[in-house]
Amino acid sequence: MRPIHDFTCDRGSRNGATLARVIAIVALTGLAVQPARAQITFDQYSLRAPTTQLAQASVDQPAPARSPFAGIEVLATPYLWVPWTSVGVNPSNSRIPSASGTVDPGQLFSHLTWVPFMGEVEFREGPYGVILDYMHAPLKAGINTSGILFGGAGVGLGIDMGTAMFLYRAVAQPDQYVDVGAGVRAWGLEGNLSLNQGLLLPAFNVSNGTAWADPLIAARFHRDFGNGWGATAYGDVGGFGVGAHIDWQVIGTIDYQANSWIDLHGGFRSLNFSYSLPRSGLDVNMNGPILAATFHF
Repeated sequence: MRPIHDFTCDRGSRNGATLARVIAIVALTGLAVQPARAQITFDQYSLRAPTTQLAQASVDQPAPARSPFAGIEVLATPYLWVPWTSVGVNPSNSRIPSASGTVDPGQLFSHLTWVPFMGEVEFREGPYGVILDYMHAPLKAGINTSGILFGGAGVGLGIDMGTAMFLYRAVAQPDQYVDVGAGVRAWGLEGNLSLNQGLLLPAFNVSNGTAWADPLIAARFHRDFGNGWGATAYGDVGGFGVGAHIDWQVIGTIDYQANSWIDLHGGFRSLNFSYSLPRSGLDVNMNGPILAATFHF
């Protein structure tokens, strides 16, 4: 007799074994997927969190703005200039003779009517520079008319001079440089010229003051000699009939670098102009020694 198999039980056993294997596979898959998800989630936040924090920090603490004066060197130069000041007046009326007078350095302080001011500042960035120079000199002097037509004369001049010059360093070498530039010089004259009554003519008043501005072109050369010593030559010329007929200046100095923040200068300066007033021509020449100190900032 053939044995009778319980197919139901056998099928159930096979089905149970299959089900157990599926459950085990799913469980293992779940265990493998869950750490991956957890790792992905961790990695996402670990990457995003610092970015968010940096962005928030950049909002809360903005980077400091760059100063507009960063990299600009400032050179401040007060100076003492004691010139011979010569003033010549040429009246347009042919009946009135020309008159002139000179104040030498020894007489200058006795002819000052107020405290003078003289100073210059230069701003430099790379090859570019800007010079601002200002001078105020209130003077008063008597002038000679030969005592024939007029019994004498007096001139009272408050001279205000301001120069703005833009420079470009065309040549820059370790021991020398050359600057070229263009700018403007403004003049203001306060006061008048009075011719006293003489033998033939009554008293005559020439001018009550005036102001004008002259375009300029300029050049500057500096050479180092070593051991802190050097020399500088500067010159400008202008006017060209726009303001004065002619307006020119030359300066020559011997320089000494005392330390990293101060330079000392001594030399000669000549500043001159020829200008037409409404009723006369005015020639002013100022020539004399100059002492200066340049402070570096």
